[in-house]
Amino acid sequence: MVYRCKIRRLFDYTPRCTKEGLALPGHKRQQQTASPAHVAAPGSLLERLRLLRQNVSAEGQAIISASSLLGPEAVVAAEMTASCDGCVLVTGVGKAGLVGQKLVATLASTGSPAHFLHPSEAVHGDLGRVRKCDVVWAISNSGRSEEVVRIAPHLRANSSGLISITADHDNPLAVAADCSVAIGKHEEACPNGLAPTASTAVMMAVGDGIAMLASQLRSFTAQDFARFHPGGALGRKLTEVDHVMRPLSVCRVASSDVSIRSAMIAASQSGRRTGAVMLVDEYGKLAGLFTDSDLARLLEARAENALDASIESRMTASPETAASGSLLQDAMALMSQRRISELPVVDADLKPVGLLDITDLVSLTESSQRPATVPFAAVPFAAVPKSSS
Repeated sequence: MVYRCKIRRLFDYTPRCTKEGLALPGHKRQQQTASPAHVAAPGSLLERLRLLRQNVSAEGQAIISASSLLGPEAVVAAEMTASCDGCVLVTGVGKAGLVGQKLVATLASTGSPAHFLHPSEAVHGDLGRVRKCDVVWAISNSGRSEEVVRIAPHLRANSSGLISITADHDNPLAVAADCSVAIGKHEEACPNGLAPTASTAVMMAVGDGIAMLASQLRSFTAQDFARFHPGGALGRKLTEVDHVMRPLSVCRVASSDVSIRSAMIAASQSGRRTGAVMLVDEYGKLAGLFTDSDLARLLEARAENALDASIESRMTASPETAASGSLLQDAMALMSQRRISELPVVDADLKPVGLLDITDLVSLTESSQRPATVPFAAVPFAAVPKSSS
């Protein structure tokens, strides 16, 4: 038995093609609506530069305006931060949260231990991080961010104080805080007035200002700052001379009451030597400095008899020194100003403890300026040339 299958036509019409496209029966072609007019992009370089400067200026003007709006509450916030015996916990969501994370870094590097507390994680157990000895900064431009407002009562109850940083005092977060800092409402630099730009710049500037005042109230010094920045070019500038100098054990030291020849023999050492001999008196205090340049001048003058003269008559008496514990940047500035290659480091009793040698400082500077090498894995795949095969 043969079964015949009728092939039913799916469409009982012939498609009609028009200039607008395929026309289907029973369907009215939707009329295309004109797309919204795009804002014409600035064409010339000068116009684009003008707009760029205008955007940056808008943020700068907002910061200047905010500085004049700050009241005694900002000082109270700094005092609460400076007197905190625990940590400063900073919380915020969205752009304010990103600003908060930067402020955590500012606080931590200027004497106020700080951590970021994400509001969403806080309601799932991270509120346990908050202690009675801690101070909390809650940041929100509107003061109505649901995630932050929700945890505000808990933050205030479990800490020593809650500080809000918002546009004004008339919002739920400011009302819930022990100290409300108002930074003002500012027009955003965004051309559409939507993207947080000027407002976040003001948040960061005010937060930095409060952190800096807190560090001043703590009597935070450059030496304290250096303890938290041992690496990088900044760390090298703030390093103490004791960490860079050649220790006394590898320095050439001799008595100031012997001849030049005897001093050079007594101070001779194997290995890499310093460019000067430190001369001490009978009490072990630094009396003078005799450099390799001083010796070279005697040899050039063929004054060989002078080698048997007292080194005290040829040394540099009361040379420039660096105090133990002083900053390397100050010592380097002194060496540059005085055009000297060796700088003795002395303790409080003026006894030498080491020597700064110009060759060591040059090596240190060169290593800091050496460009970093890019690992192969960091090279984009598209940048690898194709094989010619």
